[in-house]
Amino acid sequence: MTKGRCYYVTEELIRRRAEHNNCEILSLEEVSLHQQDIEKIEYIDKWCKELKILYLQNNIISRIENVNRLKKLEYLNLALNNIEVIENLEGCESLQKLDLTVNFIGKLSSIESLRHNLHLRELFLVGNPCTEFEGYRQFVVASLPQLKWLDGQEIPRSERIRAAQSREAVRCRVREQELKYLQKRAREKQEAQGIGEDQKLRKKKDMKNVLGSDGCWDTNINNIIPDENKENQKEQNPEQEPDSDREFWEKPCAFTPESRLEAHRHMEEKRRQEEKERAKDLKPKNPRTLVTKEGRVLNVNEPKLDFSLRDDAEVSQLVLDLAVYRHMDTSLLDVDVQPTYIRVTVKGKVFQLVLPAEVLPDSSTAQRSQTTGHLVVTMPTAHGEITQKTMAAHFPRVSAHGEGAADVTRTVKGVQRLEVDPSKHSGIDLANIVPKERSTGDGPLRLRTTPEAAGACDSKDFEDDPEVPPLM
Repeated sequence: MTKGRCYYVTEELIRRRAEHNNCEILSLEEVSLHQQDIEKIEYIDKWCKELKILYLQNNIISRIENVNRLKKLEYLNLALNNIEVIENLEGCESLQKLDLTVNFIGKLSSIESLRHNLHLRELFLVGNPCTEFEGYRQFVVASLPQLKWLDGQEIPRSERIRAAQSREAVRCRVREQELKYLQKRAREKQEAQGIGEDQKLRKKKDMKNVLGSDGCWDTNINNIIPDENKENQKEQNPEQEPDSDREFWEKPCAFTPESRLEAHRHMEEKRRQEEKERAKDLKPKNPRTLVTKEGRVLNVNEPKLDFSLRDDAEVSQLVLDLAVYRHMDTSLLDVDVQPTYIRVTVKGKVFQLVLPAEVLPDSSTAQRSQTTGHLVVTMPTAHGEITQKTMAAHFPRVSAHGEGAADVTRTVKGVQRLEVDPSKHSGIDLANIVPKERSTGDGPLRLRTTPEAAGACDSKDFEDDPEVPPLM
């Protein structure tokens, strides 16, 4: 058992595959164990005695075993495995369909063990070496009279009669071809064993080169430090396969159980390496410093987004335009406006920018552009106009993709302000039109008339109205 992969049948694996049966395995009638890298069939006949359908295709099973007690088994699928002999199926009394497509069955005479499976109606042997034998179909039809279908083709009565008539002659031809194939397989096994030993010796030599002839670690730096050029090539072309991996897949080899098993081991080793690299990437990294110990806020651009910050002098506000991905969901954004800085979290990555002037967080607004998808944050300033010198001091001209970068633009160049002198005020002061009555020790002040005013009252145009009270 390896991490993340299964080489044997386990109770946990069967329960996971028995979700349709409420994870109960004693009453399980169908289970699919395909593509689980299973090397050996075991425990199924003890745990799942009621099993009727069993899928074991696309594994690395080399023998048919431990299914002899499945009396109710009707369909067994063992396609795409490493099986070389048909055996141990006599006890499957209810077996009706057997699929052995693309295996390595070269001993064709082993199909005679299926004579005891009286209910067997369909058999698939496509892709096996035995199908290339002369007289293959006649031999199978003559050996298994209960069959109705072979390799997806129906067996008519006439074909069955002809196969029975030439049974002995076909058997002799099949035996001769079978012996040649078995001799060839013996040579292939020896070659595979020799290649395996050569690989082990090569690995030992590589370890000796690293450890040294005395078994101690080699102090030669050239043997330990990798070539910088190769490392740079890997960084520039991360999708390019390593030389060893390309060499393995381009190397010509015969299609044998050993080569298929070797390919499986190679893929498993590569998968383990990828899992290790992925585990390294998932390790918690040191948290990004957003605020120093002294309390100074830093400029951070983890998502590496383009942005611009401009000062709208007409309404005294700062406008941040952040080039967020157009089709990204707004729920993945988190905006936090503070009086002296703004922080935007984009899919867990922090964008933080120090503002050139104090703003009003409660009056700030954030919106997404419907055309570009950009995030536009409007922040009214707390103390009016912002000078261009202040903006330049806070945001030096740096690349927009690095930390502390900024691209500041202004809609109005320079400071334009209308100055008014209060001393030159020409408006009418309505506060002193009617003077308030002032009191003295002799009583209230009375209005005194001047000689010009008295003369005006004595003029002919003036008429005294007795109903109007005199002025006091």
